[in-house]
Amino acid sequence: MNSKEARARIKINKLLEDAGWRFFSNDGGKANIVLEGGITITEEYMAAEFGDDFEKTKKGFIDYLLLDNEGFPVALIEAKRESIHPLNAKEQVRKYARSERIQYIILSNGNLHYLWNLEEGNPQVISRFPSPGSFAAFKEFKPDKGKLSNELVENDYIAQTQIPNYNKRPDWVNELTRPNFIEINGLRFLRHYQTAAVKAIQKAVAAGENRFLFEMATGTGKTLTSAAIIKLFLRTGNASRVLFLVDRIELEDQAYKNFKNYLKNDYQTVIFKQSRDEWRKAEIVVTTVQTLQINDKYLHIFDPTDFDLIISDEAHRSIGGNARAVFEYFHGYKLGLTATPKDYLKGVEPAEDEFIHPREMEIRLLKDTYLTFGCEDGNPTFRYSLLDGVKDGYLINPTAVDARTEITTQLLSDKGYDVVTTNEDGNEETQTFIHRDFERKFFSEKTNIAFAQAFIDHALIDPITGEIGKSLLFCVSQNHARKITEILNDFAEKRFPNKYNSDFAVQVTSLVSDAQQMSINFSNNNLNGHSRWLQNYRTSKTRVCVTVGMMTTGYDCQDILNLCLLRPIFSPTDFIQMKGRGTRTFTFEYKSKDGFGKEQAVRKQKETFKLFDFFANCEYFEEKFDYQEKIKVVVPKGTSTGGGTDGSKPKSYTEHVPDPISLFSENFIGPDGMRIDREMYGNNFESRIRSDEYIRTEMEAGNWDQVIHYVKTKIFEKPEENYTLEKLQKAYKIDRKISLREIIEKVFGIIPKFKSKDELLESEFQKFVSIYPPTGNENITALRLFFKAYVVDNRVKEIVQKKKFQEFYSLPSISMEDYKSVPPEYRRLIPEYVDHYVAREKFVA
Repeated sequence: MNSKEARARIKINKLLEDAGWRFFSNDGGKANIVLEGGITITEEYMAAEFGDDFEKTKKGFIDYLLLDNEGFPVALIEAKRESIHPLNAKEQVRKYARSERIQYIILSNGNLHYLWNLEEGNPQVISRFPSPGSFAAFKEFKPDKGKLSNELVENDYIAQTQIPNYNKRPDWVNELTRPNFIEINGLRFLRHYQTAAVKAIQKAVAAGENRFLFEMATGTGKTLTSAAIIKLFLRTGNASRVLFLVDRIELEDQAYKNFKNYLKNDYQTVIFKQSRDEWRKAEIVVTTVQTLQINDKYLHIFDPTDFDLIISDEAHRSIGGNARAVFEYFHGYKLGLTATPKDYLKGVEPAEDEFIHPREMEIRLLKDTYLTFGCEDGNPTFRYSLLDGVKDGYLINPTAVDARTEITTQLLSDKGYDVVTTNEDGNEETQTFIHRDFERKFFSEKTNIAFAQAFIDHALIDPITGEIGKSLLFCVSQNHARKITEILNDFAEKRFPNKYNSDFAVQVTSLVSDAQQMSINFSNNNLNGHSRWLQNYRTSKTRVCVTVGMMTTGYDCQDILNLCLLRPIFSPTDFIQMKGRGTRTFTFEYKSKDGFGKEQAVRKQKETFKLFDFFANCEYFEEKFDYQEKIKVVVPKGTSTGGGTDGSKPKSYTEHVPDPISLFSENFIGPDGMRIDREMYGNNFESRIRSDEYIRTEMEAGNWDQVIHYVKTKIFEKPEENYTLEKLQKAYKIDRKISLREIIEKVFGIIPKFKSKDELLESEFQKFVSIYPPTGNENITALRLFFKAYVVDNRVKEIVQKKKFQEFYSLPSISMEDYKSVPPEYRRLIPEYVDHYVAREKFVA
């Protein structure tokens, strides 16, 4: 055995020990194994059970044999030296396994590992070896694709779980009492397109597919559809546990409540962070992908086989970048849900397009939603668009309101808005600002007042009370949101005295305490209480939520009547998501009793919603945005293309001139929709932290923005305590930069210790190879060395970028010989991946 083989064996032995395996290997280093029944496994025992030449099969030699607690073979491992790709042994080891009737194979060279179920498709990349418990679960788990494909799914598939045999209840049989029976019990029936989506999955599974993508417009019930699919897989025995991934805390809570409501009679649902010790008892586990990413938690808590179905909600967001490593870690069926898939391969023909840069192509491949879910042709497993929903009467289109002030008209023009200022030398100079600069470099209170006035004057009103309808306003920044909130409350107090008491508008942004709960209360119509306009009418006292990035994706508030875009938007995905907050239908209802005690009800249908557009976003996506252009994968830095007359970047400027609305028009969007709808989807410190109840409460709620802000402003800025991040860094003596969040997590025991620089680097490298697994005889050691050197050594990055490769001869972190051992493809892939997905600043001491 040469040194490379020995190194691979050492690593494999360690991985097996970490996974809790008893194993037999043919490397001469066999150890006695004592089974639970008291039997001692020795060479003699193996010879007696399998013959004197037990290591030698009819087709060759077995490197490792994994045994269960009764001494029976469970899986075998084919070990190769580090320089040989594991898949090179694929056909050879298949023969071994078949000769011994073993179903599971692990192919490894100590650095790269594949798990192969001979009865289920192709080998899958794994980051660590499955535990004995995982293989025991494999043996018990007997999926039946035929049963899944043939399961009868009708519109009451969920209702039958909510109330079995509901259709035999007297209140259902009686058509007069049926509507009330449905409402009281919250029965949910699948719409025609939702049953079609489930049947599309059944057809795809029957065809041997294991990845699926649903492209469904906002408001069409992706969660209810998911519940039906979850029931389908669990009921037919094709899954024993399901993972539902979201990208925001509020969506986590929303999904949990919905699944509990739909499926609680048959299946248990938990939120992972609230059931860290009990999640295995549940069939449905809901979590944010960020929870699993922190300190690579998914690698240490879960086996790749813990979930048989993984569903990614808002898939274009929740598996973006290196978050995809989490998604790919788990085996099993994978379903992506999205209203706005990101087709990063649109307009690209790699074999013919000689102009596309290789870097751009690789980033597109990594990000492309269709490719991730096995829809390489750009067609999802199932599609139901906004226009479909409008046509069927399940969704509504907006009335677009184009409102521009004199200043924003100029900001939006090609020439921009010019201001004359005096420089430090006393000379006049002209600065030019454009729409990107608003509330970033260019400020105008009069413009914000004009926006608020236009909204107050023209907003749709609640059809029951006559007060301004519930509204969402999207601002440039949290500071901008604060300003708009103050202005709106001033207007409300003047126009509606003593009705709101500063509760008319509320800022709902990440730095506001309880922002998540506020968004939930707004949806539930109890934010700051109920309306004062009509007693016993259930609508929120607060009429307007002013936000920036929250409440954009997946937020369900059906009675929204007004949306305001107080900022320019350049991403079609963002525009669709924001617009989608208003597209749901709704029935406004008020019940009261007449003078004779008889109940009477007033009902009004939501027929449209107003989309106030103060920065010509509708015009941009209708007339100017190039839908055929290849999607940009690199976002330009900076916010302005303008500047002073000398070409310098503009300084911030505050304008004080009056700025009235100069253009105002309303345009009802018909059934054909907008063009975009047709085109697109230290110990003292630790004691101080531990004793702070606010920090503990907010941290347990997952409100990390508030926690970090609080520590920086309430603790770091106190001279008597004199804490700084730099001083803590020195106190902990870590060989890299640590973040404030890491320190707080360490204080509360969320992480056991700070990872060293090398541990963190190794973790990042493993994410890289899980996404870009080597496919040939690549030198893994050289790949690892180059990856780590590129992350930590600025000189390596400079040499690569400037192509000064001769300087590798004098570099201590990586030699020219090592660099030459890296295949050309990976010399390109590694820098691009690191530049886009690795926070290099973490590795600086």
